[in-house]
Amino acid sequence: MLSPAADTLLDVRGLEAWYGESHVLHGMDFTVAAGEVATLLGRNGAGKTTTLKSIMGILSERRGAITFDGQAIGDLPAYRIARLGIAYCPEDRGIFASLSVEENLMLPPVIAAGGMPVDEIYELFPNLLERRTSQGTKLSGGEQQMLAIARILRTGARLLLLDEPTEGLAPVIVQQIGVVIGRLKQAGFTILLVEQNFRFAATVADRHFVIENGRVVDMIPNERLEAETNKLHEYLGV
Repeated sequence: MLSPAADTLLDVRGLEAWYGESHVLHGMDFTVAAGEVATLLGRNGAGKTTTLKSIMGILSERRGAITFDGQAIGDLPAYRIARLGIAYCPEDRGIFASLSVEENLMLPPVIAAGGMPVDEIYELFPNLLERRTSQGTKLSGGEQQMLAIARILRTGARLLLLDEPTEGLAPVIVQQIGVVIGRLKQAGFTILLVEQNFRFAATVADRHFVIENGRVVDMIPNERLEAETNKLHEYLGV
């Protein structure tokens, strides 16, 4: 497992965020190392999705220090953050219903060299190759999730922000998503994953940041997750 101090790619310090008058994040502090898969675990409303949106610059009402690959990005708009090499896969997947699978796949621009070629994407997601001429509305929930992830792989982004990629999916599809995340890690991608299912998270992640009330209250290395299960149940209310 990577040390959090080694080759830090993302550093978040004192991150606060608001939706109007609602103060959601209250000083988030964590780091993600290059090549690492890290998860944000917590109950609904803890601030996990808000953290991803703040990093991506989608949520403008934010304050604190966010550093990506040594560059401060906390005051940058989303389009500039994307061009630096961060990609966001939202919980609602954002598939364009009127476009085909292949048109959805080719929609995001390439922002840097090193993106995954389309033939490799189809090798990773054979369902999408079979459905490449189908409209987005014709895809199952699992296929839409695969397309949402696939779409950001060809951009050249190095840090992938994945929001609840297994939510509502059948166990066999969840297993496929886990295999994909493992292969992406092997390919050198860095992944920050929001996940409610800590049992799934344990199969893919190096470290788990536990979020309560907009703060990181614990960090559990994956090899300690089984020993910390009772504590995690208390955090998550399961």
